[in-house]
Amino acid sequence: MKVLDWNDFRCLAGCVAPRREANGRYRTLFRVTLRLHDTASRSVRAFQPITPGQVSVYVCGATVQSVPHIGHMRSAICFDILIRWLETSGYHVTYCRNVTDIEDKILRVAKAEAIPWWALAERNQRAFSRDYDVLGCRPPDVEPQATGHIPEMVALISRLIDGGHAYAAGGDVYFDVRTADGYGSLSGQRLADMRPADDTDGLASKRDPRDFALWKGAKPGEPFWETPWGPGRPGWHLECSAMSTHYLGPEFDIHGGGFDLLFPHHENERAQSNAAGDPFARYWMHNGLVGMSGEKMSKSLGNVLLVADLLTRARPQELRYYLAQAHYRSALEYSPEALGEAAAAYQRIERFVTRAQQALGGPRHGDPSEPRLPISFADAMDDDLAVPAALAAVHAVVRDGNYALTQADAEGVAGCLTQVRAMLSVLGLDPLAPAWQASDSTDRLYRAVEGLVGLALRQREAARGRGDYASADSIRDTLENIGVVVEDTPEGPRWELKR
Repeated sequence: MKVLDWNDFRCLAGCVAPRREANGRYRTLFRVTLRLHDTASRSVRAFQPITPGQVSVYVCGATVQSVPHIGHMRSAICFDILIRWLETSGYHVTYCRNVTDIEDKILRVAKAEAIPWWALAERNQRAFSRDYDVLGCRPPDVEPQATGHIPEMVALISRLIDGGHAYAAGGDVYFDVRTADGYGSLSGQRLADMRPADDTDGLASKRDPRDFALWKGAKPGEPFWETPWGPGRPGWHLECSAMSTHYLGPEFDIHGGGFDLLFPHHENERAQSNAAGDPFARYWMHNGLVGMSGEKMSKSLGNVLLVADLLTRARPQELRYYLAQAHYRSALEYSPEALGEAAAAYQRIERFVTRAQQALGGPRHGDPSEPRLPISFADAMDDDLAVPAALAAVHAVVRDGNYALTQADAEGVAGCLTQVRAMLSVLGLDPLAPAWQASDSTDRLYRAVEGLVGLALRQREAARGRGDYASADSIRDTLENIGVVVEDTPEGPRWELKR
């Protein structure tokens, strides 16, 4: 299989000569090789950044009314792979992913739980951060919170009012959709066919039922900020326009998010930003959703699978493989069988990496920072991040590497190992990456604890079976003293670690 190194890249893509960065890796600037599907044009377009060699990316992050499910993590992993491929291709990336920490849903959940809205938001934001880390997602360069950018939102509203695109009414401020050229074109809809926007209670105050709220007047017991139009809080769509342009400028390269955000959220972002005079995003990317039993996975439907739950069935890297393996624009239907198949596929790769390392005499071999990528892999990634084809390239090299192992071909093994680890590094799946090594250590420790506790519980059941209740109670007390809580149920004893 032909291997693509940096000299090949320079010849194929018209790159400048590679240069060594401070961290010892090489960076090379491409002209045009990458092609991305742009939702706005409904086509795969050659990617041309605003500034050569630099890429600005904004991704709609979490609305933190609850803990994350695997649908959120699929979006995070899809865009994590985009960022990794851009950086591998030599671009300097500025990656901004926001946190929506004030929104109607957050206020409703906080009220139901009888806790402050900010406490709920902070608790769930930490849960998102933990799951991003567990699944190996690169942290964004900046992760702004909506509540930290009220002045930017107020300034944007003022520009829209001054331009005749927004109006204050009944304590709210609305965007006048009839003043927006091409409103609906991003999502492929006609204004005449749209339903009324249901983001406020003030339908009677609107000039047009389809107008959406930029600012919501304060209600009793809700948080508020003072503005020229009265106290209140921002509308959801306004938040992302203000934060993205604050950090990335009035025009930036890529705006991403889940397909469920296309309308009304992204449509409204684009409309208000363009109306204010900002060119806004040049490319719009949307990932497909995760479903269960034919329905979209969502908190409102109650059919969510939490990352913590699935990590009892698969390791973090196996779950990442599962969520990454389909093309990012395709829907992913969850089933335990599909997760098991993905775990088995990852383990085949992992076994080769482990055997190759052992055959070559240690972990210094196959350094993925030495960029050696098969052309088939690079072509797949340049073709709108075609991860299924990229993984096919990974497995092809694994097969070659396994054959080289049977032939005791050390040079062949070393070459395949380097290629495999370089490809897996792009996908965030290198088994020897520090994050996965730490994860495996924790997993092995948990499995050891699980085995020892299971042994103790079996001894306790045997003691109870022969009527030796003193020994059974002693075993239970010993487990509780070391932090293991035992609960007897009709199905048998259950245990968990003390929180």
